[in-house]
Amino acid sequence: MSKTLESWLILAAVPYLGGNRISKLLQHATPHQLLTMPAEQLRLIGLSEQQVHALHYPKRQRIDACLAWAEQSEQSILTLDSPHYPALLKEIASAPPLLFVRGEPHWLREPQLAVIGSRTASIDGREAAYHFSAALVAANYVVTSGLALGIDGQAHYGALKNGGATVAVLGSGLNHIYPARHRDLALQITEQGALVSEFWPDEKPRPQNFPRRNRVISGLSVGVLVIEAAEKSGSLITARYALEQGREVFALPGSIQNPASRGCNALIKSGAKLVESPVDIFEEVGALTECAISNQMNLSLPQPENEELPFSTVLANVGNEATPVDVVAERCKQPVHEVMMQLLELELHGVVTTVPGGYIRTRRG
Repeated sequence: MSKTLESWLILAAVPYLGGNRISKLLQHATPHQLLTMPAEQLRLIGLSEQQVHALHYPKRQRIDACLAWAEQSEQSILTLDSPHYPALLKEIASAPPLLFVRGEPHWLREPQLAVIGSRTASIDGREAAYHFSAALVAANYVVTSGLALGIDGQAHYGALKNGGATVAVLGSGLNHIYPARHRDLALQITEQGALVSEFWPDEKPRPQNFPRRNRVISGLSVGVLVIEAAEKSGSLITARYALEQGREVFALPGSIQNPASRGCNALIKSGAKLVESPVDIFEEVGALTECAISNQMNLSLPQPENEELPFSTVLANVGNEATPVDVVAERCKQPVHEVMMQLLELELHGVVTTVPGGYIRTRRG
């Protein structure tokens, strides 16, 4: 493994050194040169005794574990000076010095549009996320989101099911997929896109990680589409980062009576572009390839064609009223744990959704 990567890992492991501080240090020397610099000189450029000690006496076990992680198939670490580091992300304040990637890193350098929103999204919100993402990949964009439940998951799924690529930015290390419910989705993304994190592989999900994750989502993207967001939500944090980073911000309007729409409506009032179809996005950022969206009837959102859904027996026993899992299992004469797994898969397809009391079909179902 490259000595350069090892030097970067040691530098990034120094406590209380963020992206800004590291960028300033790199104006004095390369990571390798910093490791060999005398303690007195390191103190002169602003490092504390604790930081000097961490540079000269790194925790080898942690560094070696990370190097071994990067040697595994489909896993890599991009450093700030790597030619594969995404150019747009490098422009933001406090750009992550390291990016841990599982999947194909080249997707990070392709034009991306972020699709984000509520974890407790409505059926309409989930369908919008799916169909907007399908339109974006048809226009040759990579769809970027945060792997969360609700809007994020449907955005990833809409990209994957329509032959596009998608990038998921995590608020944990890549050895800890969060939420666990999206492990299968994460595996699909690895095969048709990339999982990305600035956190070391064994870092567990922590609340303070997610605002940091949000600035990476917007930093990677040319624009951010918000679909359903409460007045105080992580999606609005991402939108604020996007504005600070000079990215386009788009919002899907909603009813003034719906608390889940208040965040989007507030964004529109403050200058975000109101969108009703993917064409509204392309008017601002452009479509990267010829696509049929503008020719569709009333500029409607794309629909999946002849999609064959799995687990038809389970689906047939979920209706328009909430049905508990054990009732579905009894009707299907299958074990509850098997029915639960099938329902989770059907939810990823966007044909059923969880509500208080069980599952119901969506309009796509």
